[in-house]
Amino acid sequence: MQSRLLLLGVPGGLGDVASRRVRLLLRQVLRGRPGGGQQRLEVRLMHAGVTDSGETVNIGDVSYKLKTPKNPELVPQNYIAASPSQSVVQHLRWIMQKDLLGQDVFLIGPPGPLRRSVAMQYLELTKQEVEYIALSRDTTETDLKQRREIRAGTAFYIDQCAVRAATEGRTLVLEGLEKAERNVLPVLNNLLENREMQLEDGRFLMSAERYDKLLRDHTKEELDAWKIVRVSENFRVIALGLPVPRYSGNPLDPPLRSRFQARDIYFLPFQDQLKLLYSVGANVSAEKISQLLSFATTLCSQESSTLGLPDFPLDSLPEAVQILDSFPMMPIEHAIRWMYPYTVLLGHEGKMAVEGVLKRFELQGSGHSLLPKEIVRVERMTDSHISHAHVTIRVSGKEVTIKVPAGTRAVNQPCAPDRFIQTVSHKQLLAEMMQSHMVKDICLIGGKGCGKTVMAKNFAALLGYSIEPIMLYQDMTARDLLQQRYTLPNGDTAWRSSPLVSAAREGKLVLLDGIHRVNAGTLAVLQRLIHDRELSLYDGSRLLREDRYLCLKERLQLTDEQLQNRSIFPIHPSFRIIALAEPPVVGSTTQQWLGPEFLTMFFFHHMKPLVKSEELQVIKEMVPNVPQEALEKLLSVTHKLRETQDPTAQSLAASLSTRQLLRISRRLSQYPSENLHDAITKACLSRFLPSLAQSALEKNLADAAIEINADSSLEPELENYKCEVVAGSLKIGTVSAPVHNAHEKMKVPDVLFYDNVQHMVVMEDMLKDFVLGEHLLLVGNQGVGKNKIVDRFLHLLNRPREYIQLHRDTTVQSLTLQPSVKDGLIVYEDSPLVKAVKLGHILVVDEADKAPTNVTCILKTLVENGEMILADGRRIVADAASVDGRENAIVVHPDFRMVVLANRPGFPFLGNDFFGTLGDIFSCHAIDNPKPHSELEMLKQYGPNVPVPVLEKLVAAFGELRNLADQGIINYPYSTREVVNIVKHLEKFPTEGLSSVVRNVFDFDSYNNDMREILMNTLHKYGIPIGAKPTNVQLAKEFPLPEKTFMGYWIIGQTGNGMQKVLCPAETHRIDIKGPVLVNIEKYPIEKHESRFLNFTEECTSWRFPVDEVNLISDIAVSHENGEHTLYVATCNPISLYFMNMTGENGFFVDFFDIFPRMASGSWRPFVTVAPLGSPLRGQVVLHEEQSNVVLLLDTTGRAIHRLVLPTEESTSKKSSWWNKEEGETYRMCKEFSHKNWVVFYRQTGNSLTVLDVLEGLTHTISLPINLRTVFLVAEDKWLLVENKTNQKCLLTKPAHIGAEDTGACQLYMLKEELPSTGFGVTQETEFYVPHKVSSDQLSSENLTSAVGQKIASPNRILSDEKSHATIVVGFPDLMSPCEVYSWKRSSSLGKPSVTNITMYTGKRTSVTPRHNNCVTLTHTNQVVRILPAGEVPLKDIYPKDVTPPQTAGYIEVTDLQAKKLRYIPVPSAESLSPYTAWLSAISDTDALLAEWDKSSVVTVDMGGCVRLWETGLERLQQSLMEWRNMIGQDSDKHMQITIERDSNEDVSEPKHGKEDPDNMPHVGGNTWAGGTGGRDTAGLGGKGGPYRLDAGHPVYQVSEVEKDAVPEDIKRAAREMAQRAFQQRLKEIQMSEYDAATYERFSRAVQRQVHALRVILDNLQAKGKERQWLRHQATGELDDAKIIDGLAGEKAIYKRRGDLEPQLGSPQQKPKRLRLVVDVSGSMYRFNGVDRRLERSMEAVCMVMEAFENYEEKFKYDIAGHSGDGYNIKLVPVNKIPKNNKQRLEILKTMHAHSQFCMSGDHTLEGTEHAIKDITTEEADEYFVIILSDANLSRYGINPARFAQILTSNPQVNAFAIFIGSLGDQAARLQRTLPAGRSFIAMDTKKIPQILQQIFTSTMLSSI
Repeated sequence: MQSRLLLLGVPGGLGDVASRRVRLLLRQVLRGRPGGGQQRLEVRLMHAGVTDSGETVNIGDVSYKLKTPKNPELVPQNYIAASPSQSVVQHLRWIMQKDLLGQDVFLIGPPGPLRRSVAMQYLELTKQEVEYIALSRDTTETDLKQRREIRAGTAFYIDQCAVRAATEGRTLVLEGLEKAERNVLPVLNNLLENREMQLEDGRFLMSAERYDKLLRDHTKEELDAWKIVRVSENFRVIALGLPVPRYSGNPLDPPLRSRFQARDIYFLPFQDQLKLLYSVGANVSAEKISQLLSFATTLCSQESSTLGLPDFPLDSLPEAVQILDSFPMMPIEHAIRWMYPYTVLLGHEGKMAVEGVLKRFELQGSGHSLLPKEIVRVERMTDSHISHAHVTIRVSGKEVTIKVPAGTRAVNQPCAPDRFIQTVSHKQLLAEMMQSHMVKDICLIGGKGCGKTVMAKNFAALLGYSIEPIMLYQDMTARDLLQQRYTLPNGDTAWRSSPLVSAAREGKLVLLDGIHRVNAGTLAVLQRLIHDRELSLYDGSRLLREDRYLCLKERLQLTDEQLQNRSIFPIHPSFRIIALAEPPVVGSTTQQWLGPEFLTMFFFHHMKPLVKSEELQVIKEMVPNVPQEALEKLLSVTHKLRETQDPTAQSLAASLSTRQLLRISRRLSQYPSENLHDAITKACLSRFLPSLAQSALEKNLADAAIEINADSSLEPELENYKCEVVAGSLKIGTVSAPVHNAHEKMKVPDVLFYDNVQHMVVMEDMLKDFVLGEHLLLVGNQGVGKNKIVDRFLHLLNRPREYIQLHRDTTVQSLTLQPSVKDGLIVYEDSPLVKAVKLGHILVVDEADKAPTNVTCILKTLVENGEMILADGRRIVADAASVDGRENAIVVHPDFRMVVLANRPGFPFLGNDFFGTLGDIFSCHAIDNPKPHSELEMLKQYGPNVPVPVLEKLVAAFGELRNLADQGIINYPYSTREVVNIVKHLEKFPTEGLSSVVRNVFDFDSYNNDMREILMNTLHKYGIPIGAKPTNVQLAKEFPLPEKTFMGYWIIGQTGNGMQKVLCPAETHRIDIKGPVLVNIEKYPIEKHESRFLNFTEECTSWRFPVDEVNLISDIAVSHENGEHTLYVATCNPISLYFMNMTGENGFFVDFFDIFPRMASGSWRPFVTVAPLGSPLRGQVVLHEEQSNVVLLLDTTGRAIHRLVLPTEESTSKKSSWWNKEEGETYRMCKEFSHKNWVVFYRQTGNSLTVLDVLEGLTHTISLPINLRTVFLVAEDKWLLVENKTNQKCLLTKPAHIGAEDTGACQLYMLKEELPSTGFGVTQETEFYVPHKVSSDQLSSENLTSAVGQKIASPNRILSDEKSHATIVVGFPDLMSPCEVYSWKRSSSLGKPSVTNITMYTGKRTSVTPRHNNCVTLTHTNQVVRILPAGEVPLKDIYPKDVTPPQTAGYIEVTDLQAKKLRYIPVPSAESLSPYTAWLSAISDTDALLAEWDKSSVVTVDMGGCVRLWETGLERLQQSLMEWRNMIGQDSDKHMQITIERDSNEDVSEPKHGKEDPDNMPHVGGNTWAGGTGGRDTAGLGGKGGPYRLDAGHPVYQVSEVEKDAVPEDIKRAAREMAQRAFQQRLKEIQMSEYDAATYERFSRAVQRQVHALRVILDNLQAKGKERQWLRHQATGELDDAKIIDGLAGEKAIYKRRGDLEPQLGSPQQKPKRLRLVVDVSGSMYRFNGVDRRLERSMEAVCMVMEAFENYEEKFKYDIAGHSGDGYNIKLVPVNKIPKNNKQRLEILKTMHAHSQFCMSGDHTLEGTEHAIKDITTEEADEYFVIILSDANLSRYGINPARFAQILTSNPQVNAFAIFIGSLGDQAARLQRTLPAGRSFIAMDTKKIPQILQQIFTSTMLSSI
């Protein structure tokens, strides 16, 4: 063999590890030196005489004698280049030196194939056999030393690479030392150092020298008997590794490191590289190549790595130049992006840096016209057995043809596997992939659902490739990738090649789907396959690149068969890999998978989301008849979300992937009535998004004019929603589907299910998707009936189901197969998943969110493509055509479907985000708790005997709790399951009270005080008396009613005494109507509170109208129509009207401020009364202002107002001030018959009446001969008038229709009051008094009889005045005979406080007579009810001596003529009172007004706007009390006893009393003693057959609630004192005064709940972050399924256990999140604090942040700054001085307060925001948050909101939020529209600030921890 001479020169590389710069410098220096640059090393191969193979290799001055290899097939082939570069030769020389010294070498250097190539070149040169192993995190000791295999039932040890190399004298190449787990490599320590090793099978490896020494004294047989084995002296180790820490991995163990000699194999020097590239790219201009190389070298420099840029993969340059060689016109920048996809890989700064370098080398912006446009044609070449294709690509008008490897199937023209729509960008991408395919494997990067798989399939179809899809998952091991063990039928263990390996041999295209999920350490085993197309497998077989295989075959003259016997196989030349990955998350510590090592393996193509026009094209072609308008809207929303920088919007856009859009379009085309809004919210699962994301989505939808369907919010018509099975087809709502004919009946679920509309709607929705062939995902809270709905759905469809429940420990293997061992063989049992696939059942996957997402993601290929590989080597395939007679393929049954159930993502559910990772491959349905109506219907079916009011209370209370959970105020989302359980309990045990049964659910929260308080408040609000006792009845004390007095007679119209009737003329006019004017009716929710939650009182419900503090309530009225009561409340400052349906949830408000004409004179104090009209004018109200006599008619349904102008009498001139004591100037309205649509007006002291008939539109004016004081409409046609000066009463009768044909004038009769003759000749002189109230209807005869005490049936009226509690006039007004008057007199007249009470009474009294007498007559219950001020009430009798009467708004006095009792019920005082006390007292002498509510109840409204309903009727009270007691439970306090009934098998003799025991000892059983427990025949408790129960007083087991509650007082006191002492001590420690402590407590207590909620969430996150992982290869723990065979073979480390996973070494440190709170401390905050407490709320917010983040400093670093007129960055809490205790926190709050008090005016909101956003990013952190609190009235300071919006979003890294305080009119809303969605909040109610902050934290910070 001739000597070959290999020459190539470049200066020798210095092998130190000094920094690169030094090396470059030295190079410059050495260049000029002799022996440095000049010495060209040569590699010489010379003949020699007597060496083993007779040849010597010389490298420069070092020579090595070759030996003839024993196994020449193990010597590397074809690695040495024709002319190796000088630097490589230097490396080879150094390795040879070390080899001659017998030392082991470590080649260290950047990632890439160069180090391995150098090692292999050396071994090829020196003809040494190689044992290669790629280390990964799955490598164990057995992979290095010995592995057990079973042969013929016996376990053998088989030597592995290290032992084989040592004994056979080979070189062991260990690649990737930094990948191996700690403590695996030390097994090699002794082998490296002393060449010794103890093996598992008892043999001992001994170094050659020692063995040879022993051989002198002993024979070889003796040594063999001692099991000593000689280590060959030729054994060497070459280790290849990366420098850690610069790259991630485990650092070298010092003892291991010390045993190696290191050499830095850096990238080839510039000149060498340049030569190489020139040689490859002959057609590319030299300038271009040098620019490209300069760029690449720059990015590999030390400087760029400090910028955090990953190394440029220099090793990919030759391939890139090869492409450029074929396409010289292509811009280099483009090729760079394939090698180094910096746009995807780097953050903003990184991109700028790279683009800077591109500019520097003039590589940028060379135009897109030169890019490949499309593939023109593909032609198949079948010249040899190797298949090639000629592909013609069009580039900038030219066509270029290239030769690429092709698959083994027939080649298609560019066309479609299942309808592939070619858009422009897809054509271009395919062409680019074709270019890459020429030289290298490809990695496609693109978001979820953008079509990567489709693209890859199309590519494969073009080139005739068969596809091998391999789904990767996180805990995949190297074995799963390459080879797995299995047992042969005879029990022997064997290895089965993975699909990847068989694909490599068969020349398929492998799709590695989800390469971003796999651990980098595992992928490392593929590096050699990808770079060199070589692979060493576990069973010792080796795959070689085809040229190397052929070379070997030729050199050794062996056949394929012989090589295969030696386990050597060729890799098919067509074999290619396409990896599919999602883009790395820039800046994330965990998901940055695209590292420097990875970059060397592939060319990267970024599949961008489709642009709008292309997406439109794709959807239209895929779904031809999709509604055009809907599609346009859908795409505009999607693209708007995709284009924003906002992370919230980005995450929403991820849910709307192309795949999801196609699904929505398919539904829209199939069901055109489908609502787009619903479809989008469903796809995004908006029901369960954090509130910020939800509002952002809603805002974007509104902007795109996608409206909520108007009727979707209403309950759909119940009739439509039936589900029925008719003639073999199931119909739900409007959708129908055929019913399946199931063979396996027992697998069809059958479940108790009560139909309700909401679940029907959900099932209809599910059926739509089911018919379209979708797999379903149901997401919801716990207990909303997901399982029930699915079971019911499958039951209706008659589909068999397979059920699988996932959990934390579910693995990929356990999802598919269950391995077990039978008779020493591994047997796999199909899991439900495989059965369902085979048989076409429906697979229900429950609790999908509990399994790790890396496990569930293998469902993706199954759902998408119907493909999956099972652990036993079988595979699931979609269509029978692709089976090709393979025996281990399972075809997916066409009926197979998957229904996945998961809890909603996010806190408090501790699951994983299944929806986030896999949501878009399913059709999602959010399952919510049923709406109140549906829930009620359902509960009625569960508890038919439970009273409906109880069910209503439950539904309402739970509805509210769920709302609180949605707002994040409570953590636990209470569900239907809990309500159903309560109802079931009530149904079974009806005597148990509701309040004790609800504790079955709420006792979980009994130790959490905040939560308990919220729960109690909510339950009490809806009248669930939790915590009440049946004895808590606090009805008002009853007093006896004074005896009735006969007062005489009222005599009407007896003409004898000159009291004749007078005719009064009437005039009729049409009403002059002005208007209508449209009014704005505001609607707001009403929070009703049941009042009987702890005590039973007359008050049953209360709620508040939002009345301003300065407003006064002037009148109230209730209208009764068809059993509905509507309450109207008029206020007079400003004039406005509140009204609501008493049973409804909403109140309404109309403001008349600008409608009522104001009086010009002085300070006008209007007074408005209100009269509701009846049917057919229902919902219309007459408002009357008494000063100006203005009458308005408001139509509340039509939202219009008319002014009715009445004919006025000539009135005297108006007085200048309204408080002139002449009361003559006010007009009054009589509204007793307003429900009949007419009212009467009169002027006090006037002499006419005006009847306003609203329905007819007429007024009748009646002129009177007297001046009026008041008018009572006692009947429709008879009115009682009182004359002004004399109080003379008159009765006016009027015909039914005034102005009818008969000249029916009205007649006026004087009314004479005659006293009974007393017999003492009392004179007639009597003081006339004016009634306060006269009823307009009469008492029933029963009521009259019981009131008067004599049986009597007669017309009557009941009236009340200041002298009497009640007065009955019998016979009035219908009988013209004298009417008897009976009265129940008061002890003292009203309005003149008695002497006894005057001291107690602290009311206001002015001389003005109030307008309202506050008196109501309830004729149905025989009661007169009125409100009295405290001074008119016998307080001494009501309250015990030592009790101070509470402050009240007045007392309701109930005069009960039925029971002859008086009761005084205190009305709680109003929350706020108007400061206008004089005005107040002119309205009423109490702080509340009264009206009748229904027949036995009244309603009061106090001046603060609080409405209370009171039951006064005794019957009603008794009924309510019974219901209330039932809710508490009657027997909750009864003594209980435990009795055990057992059949004693003894007959019962005569019953008897039994003997009395003189000692009265307890007796149990026995038939002898009287008074025992549990005997028979004798008297006692719980026995059988005794004559009666006798309790001799022995304790029968019992514990009463009351005893439990009764903790002795002294113990309570001791506990209190102890707490007090501890508190004092703590204050002393932090030197805080008690006053300060109280101040701080005020702020702290206000936000306690939010602090608590946040801390709970933070704790949970911390816990989640520390969740333990499976640690494999353990000697104890649970058996690892994957290692059962190793266990059979007798290995030890076959277990796995949970443990804390050490963070991967070198992986970036987790940094804390940074938060800056910028609060407004400007002067306006102090100025307006009095109005809405804004400063205090901001202080509370600051307090909350400080308290919530205490002790979480390692997760969150926060600081707080202020902004005001003084500046924009006022440091309140610097980041490194976090306050540690309350005193320090209070100091900060005081600083805020003081600053806002004394600072300059002005506003720095913008500057403060801008500074905060810039400043916060100076420190490295995981995420950045800036929250701005401001009351900036932006327009006042001339600040443009758009500018503010721009600042908020100026840095996409920083999540900035703004909270605006204060009421800016509608400016607030306008501002919010300008600012980005979800970034701004308006806190009109400052109480919300802490809640808003909590919302921000929970929905953003926590999303990513």
